[in-house]
This record gives sequence, C-alpha cells and structure tokens, in this order.
Amino acid sequence: MFRAIDKRVYFTLMTALTVSGFIVICTLGQSLHRQKVAAKMSVPEMAVKTGYTVREYNGRIGVFAGESSQPFRIISYDVSLMPEFDREQLREGITVETEYELNRFIEDIAS
Repeated sequence: MFRAIDKRVYFTLMTALTVSGFIVICTLGQSLHRQKVAAKMSVPEMAVKTGYTVREYNGRIGVFAGESSQPFRIISYDVSLMPEFDREQLREGITVETEYELNRFIEDIAS
C-alpha cells in the first residue's frame, strides 16, 4: 500500500515540476521576444532623420515632410481651440527632426 502511495506522490511531483518548467520556459521566451521587438522598434525610429514641419493647414494641424507643400498627415484637431501662443507657433511652423520627436509632439498636442 505504501508503495502505491509513494508512486502517486512521485508522479504528482514530477508532473508538477514538468508543468512548472514549461511555464517558466514559455514566460522567458515571451520576455525575450518582447525585448527584441522593443529594441527593433525604438532604435530605428529614433535614428531616422527626415525633418518634418508641423503647421496649420485648413484649420487643422498638418504634418509636412521635408519641403513638401502638401501634408502627408492631417491631425483632426481644431486649431481654434488651442491657446493663442500655440496657434502662433503653428502659423509659423514647428520643425522636428525625427519621427520620434514628431510622435512625441503629436501626443503632447492630443493631451
């Protein structure tokens, strides 16, 4: 009888160890994958230099790439709702160098 109980305890412990090991391995793999994806996303985004100008375009906010006269992106935010200082800056045009800075600027405007 003790032998049957010993076998059950042994197999229960082995099963628990196997399942725990599997969970740990999967978690580490997902963590490593997330770190690789984050590294790929953040480094090129900050390194790309193209130059953008953000200025008022038909009452909205237009994002212009380089010296283009047509915006490649229009942000649906009514400029008239902004403070006078911000509206004046947008009339003159705000220059940002990288896509990372552009995204940060857009986030600041939206909040």
